[in-house]
Amino acid sequence: MHLTELNRECLLHLFSFLDKDSRRSLSLTCHQLREVFLDPRLWNLLHFSSPCQLRRDNFVLGPSLRYLTVCWYSSRVLQVCNIEDWLKSSFQKDICSKHESLVSTFLAHVCHTCPNLRSLTLSGCGHITDRDVISTLRSCRKLRCLHLENCVRITDCSLEGVAAHGDSLEEVKVDFCRNITQAGLQAVREKRPNIQLSAERSADMIPDSKPEEKVPLRRTLQKLLQFS
Repeated sequence: MHLTELNRECLLHLFSFLDKDSRRSLSLTCHQLREVFLDPRLWNLLHFSSPCQLRRDNFVLGPSLRYLTVCWYSSRVLQVCNIEDWLKSSFQKDICSKHESLVSTFLAHVCHTCPNLRSLTLSGCGHITDRDVISTLRSCRKLRCLHLENCVRITDCSLEGVAAHGDSLEEVKVDFCRNITQAGLQAVREKRPNIQLSAERSADMIPDSKPEEKVPLRRTLQKLLQFS
């Protein structure tokens, strides 16, 4: 039997064992397999290991998406993306300019096309903002798990969004997000006691301080050592 003689359900099952690149390569062989590749039912789970992968055409966003993960484990995150904008050199800013809007733009597409998202994990996404998180919470009302790790621009505003729009949320993690405070965590616990909330190290880290604020010398030295 030729592969294309199988019915749609069998082909979808076979495609499910392939990674994104293999699925795309197979879809280029004929129109029938291309239709299988574009079937939203195939894309209930997506995992990306760097923002540059979000630019590729080897996946499909649709209402069947349930689990989404964007994890960028790279030295560039610590040495470039996690540094406050006012401390970055021109070289570091140039590096960031090439990818800083990728995850935010991608999440905007998710908001418009994936209303049934259940779980969202963002790790090492140093450029996403509270606005990105709140927009996702507003659009994906069925979201149950939200995991944010090492996302330095996330503040208590995202926690306020969790309290205001996280009607279906069951678990929220904000690990190593240095601009999260104990007060913000406590507010969520009071407003949403049913949410399983955890924050490893977040509220114990040194938060960002704007240039006009007077920062003790000791904290400034600690900050510089953290990124050296």
